[in-house]
Amino acid sequence: MARATPLATATLILAANAPDIDVFSYVRGEYFALAFRRGITHGWPALLILPFVVTGLMLFYDRVVRRRRNAEAIPARAGPLLALSMLGVLTHPALDWMNTYGMRWGLPFSDAWTYGDALFIIDPWIWLVLGGAVFLVSSRSAGGIAVWTLLSALASLVVLTFEFGAATKWIWAGGLVVIAALRLRRGSSSADRRLPIASLAIVAVYISTMVSADLVARSQVRSSAESMGLRVQEVMVAPSPANPFRTEVEVITDEGFVPGVHHWIGSTRVELHPEHIVPLLEGPVGVPVAELERIAALAQLEPEVARYLVWSRYPYVWIEPEGTGWWVQVSDARYDGRSGTDGMSALRVRIRD
Repeated sequence: MARATPLATATLILAANAPDIDVFSYVRGEYFALAFRRGITHGWPALLILPFVVTGLMLFYDRVVRRRRNAEAIPARAGPLLALSMLGVLTHPALDWMNTYGMRWGLPFSDAWTYGDALFIIDPWIWLVLGGAVFLVSSRSAGGIAVWTLLSALASLVVLTFEFGAATKWIWAGGLVVIAALRLRRGSSSADRRLPIASLAIVAVYISTMVSADLVARSQVRSSAESMGLRVQEVMVAPSPANPFRTEVEVITDEGFVPGVHHWIGSTRVELHPEHIVPLLEGPVGVPVAELERIAALAQLEPEVARYLVWSRYPYVWIEPEGTGWWVQVSDARYDGRSGTDGMSALRVRIRD
């Protein structure tokens, strides 16, 4: 990259993170951000505009800062910077689409969410392969080593404190040890040049396999659900944390959400639990359905609930009385009960008659 133009690496890093400028929407609250994020800064208009913004910023920095510090420095080239910016910006929403959170590619022309359901939002195996490859070909300077030590420590903090199983954490630690050992025995520069290409190929095969596996698993889950007599509207097969051989299942029916599990290893491929169905709308015994629907409709007029529902993929409602009013809890079957999801799993509001 550096051969094409100065500032190549910095451009790729900035471009790859540019769509997340929508993180500033959190200043207006968590549920405003839920309704706003993964939208206008991630969709097709952003893919057309952001590369030019990133390129302009890098050319401005090159002229005003970098070449003023060193008058003999080679100027950055606009063409390669723009190509790298396009590549960096595209990779961000493409990877975001891979998980269950969702993407709105068409904003502002269409607000439809789409979901890849193929990768968990934190994938330590991609981190190990790509991060390890970049580390192995990076500079041996003291500053570079310090930066990589900090990055590996932060990544390890995420992996070791997240809900990954013990096997994942041991494999992660072992992978870091192997990468460090390879760094000490790093070979020729020609081998270095092949390493990033090989790592990208490995990750591309891994992602393609996960996407294909998700499609096959959906078909198998649907067939199993229909054989049990369920009236299937939709099927979600969600990746488990760091485990490509096990996926979490939601079968959407007219009555609610049937949870389950899909296994790629073992004699039982699909496990569904219709006895644990989560109703779309539930409330106290004896309260008519029409009354529950009226209360739920009132709750949807609340700004925070309306924002939550913009983002929610599989919403369901639980209503309970309190005095002269009602507590209405709106949840999403994707994240309900999952640790670390905070306000994504449920929103609770008070409705007064």
